[in-house]
Order: sequence, then structure tokens, then C-alpha cells
Amino acid sequence: MHRADHRPSRRAFLDATGAMMAAGLTAGCTADSAGPGRHGASATAVPASTPAPVPALGLHQAGVTLPQPAQGNLLVVVADLGTTVSAGPLLAELGTTVRTLTSGTDPRLLGLAPGDLTVTVGVGPRLVRAAGAKLPGAAELPRFSRERIAPGARGGDLLIQICASDPLVVPVAAAALLDRAGDRVRERWRQSGRRGTNVPVGADLAAPRNLLGFIDGIVGPHTAAEQRRDLWLTGPPAVAGGTLAVVRRMELDLPRFAALSVAEQEAVFGRRRASGVPLSGGAVASGPDLGAKTPDGRYLVPANAHVRRAHANVVGAGLMLRRSYSIDEPTPGLLFISFQNDLRTFTATLTHMDAADALLDFTTTTATGTFLILPGFDRQRPLGAGLFDVHG
Repeated sequence: MHRADHRPSRRAFLDATGAMMAAGLTAGCTADSAGPGRHGASATAVPASTPAPVPALGLHQAGVTLPQPAQGNLLVVVADLGTTVSAGPLLAELGTTVRTLTSGTDPRLLGLAPGDLTVTVGVGPRLVRAAGAKLPGAAELPRFSRERIAPGARGGDLLIQICASDPLVVPVAAAALLDRAGDRVRERWRQSGRRGTNVPVGADLAAPRNLLGFIDGIVGPHTAAEQRRDLWLTGPPAVAGGTLAVVRRMELDLPRFAALSVAEQEAVFGRRRASGVPLSGGAVASGPDLGAKTPDGRYLVPANAHVRRAHANVVGAGLMLRRSYSIDEPTPGLLFISFQNDLRTFTATLTHMDAADALLDFTTTTATGTFLILPGFDRQRPLGAGLFDVHG
């Protein structure tokens, strides 16, 4: 059993909440609040519309494909379970808390409207192997180049992903979930992040810009057919409706990337910075023409461009549903999350990128882990019921 003093301190929680509240108040101060005709008088605040709630119950957990586009604010918490802790009862209790938080009936929300709050829970390889050595999610991630990862930032038993449009809701929900877990878990690391403004990239599809200025997450299993093929697990029954997540925190060498010309930056990605269009031409959402060449025989999409090295057809793997969140602490960078129904989709892609991807020259991974995102749940079937004895 882990000691309770490993849990986030009340001061840390209040500091985080206060900072986010201050950011929200600052964002609410608009330049026209004392504009012409107002004579310096304060204007009546117009409340922003509350985002539609996202159902927490169902075949799949929320926070993977729903909502679309994804909310702007995220917090991931990676933790370990005590060696004597039964995973089943803990997961069932977390599922109950997810339901009360997202429905707005949990007093620990402190009066905040949950809006489009989603909580997504996954379990790490150690817990998966305890349920079945051959189950999807039982394998650890291999090590890759360009990693500088402390022991406590690699792996983990439990992933809690919290997303919302309202930045205040995120740390409040996290505090409620960790309070429910109590001293049964010991936090390894956490990371908050935010997504940039969404840019339309195709029919009913939008993606944000990342810290490097490029539109991120254009390619993925976006249609229902693609998601059945590459995203959702269909078996064994204990994991059907779940998926596999890879979480990686990366530092970015922003000064060195910014020193490149726009053309050099575009060559790194293989897309136009302003529009997201592949260097080979076509629509934003269309795949690049990797065979297209200039009249003098040079590839329009360079051999080491990111879109070529990570292309599913080149790698020979499936599609990943990729999300990147910009972070500014501990250092500027990205929190990368991918969802796929076969871990090889990620490992084969990154192995192929490791050999020659120009983008990786500007990244250093500082935290990593893979998790089985549990299937959806409802009142009759608690979270984690397919894998673990939820009654202890």
C-alpha cells in the first residue's frame, strides 16, 4: 500500500486551479469593454454558450472519437497501483465518479458546469498481463532513440485522461478522481496541454496547429470504416470496444526550428505551413503523392519529410488516431497521444521514423507509456468489468 503523501498536495491543486482561473479571467477582458460609446462603463458580460455534454456511458469510453473536434484543454495523469490493491474495485469506483462528474451531480465540481468534460481511463501492461498474458495491451513499449526519460516517467499502471473546453473543470475533475482513488495509487507524472485553434481540413474535419506552426492530426482513421479497421479492438470479448493508447511527452527545439526558412520548415513536414497542403499538391486532407517529382527528378515530398517517413503505406501499418497538445512546462513541447488497435502500428511507424525523419531532429521524448483504454461501461457493466473482478 502506497502512502498518502505521494498524492498531489492540496497546495499544488490550488496553485494549478488558481493559475487556470487567472488565465480564464484574463481571457475574458476584451479590448472593447470600454470602447467608443461606453464612456468607460463596464459592459454586461455575455456568458459563453456551454458545450454540449458528451455521454460517458456506451460501447466506447468518451474522449477518443467523441467529441469531434476534441476539446481544447487536457490533463493526463499516469499512476501506479499499490502492490496489494485490486484493480477491479478501483476501476469500478473511478467509473462511478466519471459518471457523476460528467453528469454534473458530483459536489466536488464545486458548482462548475461540466460542459463537454470527458474522462478516459486506461490500464498499463502490468495490469493487463495479470488479466491475460496474450491480451492486447500486455506488451511494453520498446525503447527508441532521442529519449531522455527518467525511470518514473516510463510506463505506469493507470492512465487518466481528462479533457474539457473549460480549463477550470479539468483540474477540479482530476482532484475528484484522485480523491476517490486515495492512497491506492501513487502518481508518477502528469501533464496538462492545450490545442490550438482548429482549422478546417476537409468535410466535417478540423485539426489544430501545433507549436511549430503546422496543422497537426490531418491523417487518421476518421471514417467509421477506418475506425473499425484500425482503431477499435474487436476481441477478445474482455477488451472489445477498447483501444490501445501511446502517450509521449516531447521537448521541442523551437529556436532551432524557427531559425529555418519557411521552405526548410515545410521540407521537414512535407506540407505547406500556411495551408497544410502536401508539397506534392492536392487538397489538405488528401494523402501526399509520394512519387511526384520536379522536372529535374527531385521528389516534391523529400525523402526524409515527416509525412513520407510516417505514411501508413510506406510503413506497412494501419492508421493512428493522433492528438498533439502544446505544453509549456516543464519545457515547451508536445504531448503526443495516439490511439490504435495494434501496438505495432505505433512501434513500426516510430521505428521507420527513427531511421531518417527530419522532424525527430527537433524532438526529445521525456515521458512515455502505453495503455489499454478500457471498453465502455454503463450502470450494469462497471468500468473494467470485462478484465477484472470489480467486487474484489
